[in-house]
Amino acid sequence: MTSITDTSDLKKYLETYDGPEVRIMEVCGTHTHEIFRQGIRNFLSPKINLISGPGCPVCVTPASYIDEAVYLALEKGCTITTFGDLVRVPGNVKSLQQARAEGGKVKVVYSPIDAEKYAKDHPEEQVVFLSVGFETTTPSDVISVQNAIKDKINNFALLTANKTMPGAYEAMASSTDAYLYPGHVHAIIGTQLCKDMAERGVSGTIAGFTGEELLTALGITVMKLAEGKPFFVNAYPRVVTDAGSPAACAIVDKYLKPCDAEWRGIGMIPGSGVELKDEYADYDARKKHSIPKMEYEKKTGCKCGNVLQGQIKPNQCPLFGKVCNPDHPVGACMVSDEGACSAFYMYGGQS
Repeated sequence: MTSITDTSDLKKYLETYDGPEVRIMEVCGTHTHEIFRQGIRNFLSPKINLISGPGCPVCVTPASYIDEAVYLALEKGCTITTFGDLVRVPGNVKSLQQARAEGGKVKVVYSPIDAEKYAKDHPEEQVVFLSVGFETTTPSDVISVQNAIKDKINNFALLTANKTMPGAYEAMASSTDAYLYPGHVHAIIGTQLCKDMAERGVSGTIAGFTGEELLTALGITVMKLAEGKPFFVNAYPRVVTDAGSPAACAIVDKYLKPCDAEWRGIGMIPGSGVELKDEYADYDARKKHSIPKMEYEKKTGCKCGNVLQGQIKPNQCPLFGKVCNPDHPVGACMVSDEGACSAFYMYGGQS
């Protein structure tokens, strides 16, 4: 591999690269936005094709999950606590924003710990926190359950849609030549998964989040791809270690068990989700409030699923920038601050 350490040399290498065409998927939505913000796409060689993958938890949360949350708010009278970006995500019938306009109680919080505290301070309300995220945020979700048990709170529950990345990496492998792995996920789970993927022929580089870190990770990835052998490189060693965070993994393992999970636009990926173990059923909103199966599916023409799988770019969706925009989003990829469609719209991405 060519040794280049200076940022200006990396930029020149990526500008002038003239080897075989390569496809690199930035799994993380934060990576997608930062690559746009730093103007990195503007100078890449046309031989380097960046693909925005399924690494935005809001974007891959199925519409049926929003339907469940709306049901809890309007039919069960629960107080829904959630991060703000989920409020406008469309379900099959309506969004939480619309449910709130119809009298549902939807409260934006900054953490699941805040949601548990709200339940403690309002014992007359049944409080549900919308637990959506990947390995990065899941530990704090289960800490809220741990706190509720300690505080003897019986009016708090999670509606889980937590997902794990291994299944997604496997499902998307045919869409890319190499991954830019999300640094914050691997700060929790470590590097062994990436090493195992490389042994199975799936290449990737763990990337940080600054412009320099992303430039370094992209440069390393293109150089290693040119060698023609599967590889893994940790280009974020100041944060990501081989072991990750054993404490965070341990608390997740204590409260949660693997389950099959539906990814919006992708479908069911076996073993790619987590849910509360049976002994914590009192904190599982689906069981506690007897949520029926949500089977209705609205057809909108939205191509979020194709975007999330790297099959098309956001601006290739016929709704992009027309029917679907940040003020009137049709799909979750336009709603979320980490969504690929949001990034393309915000920064005028055409490539």
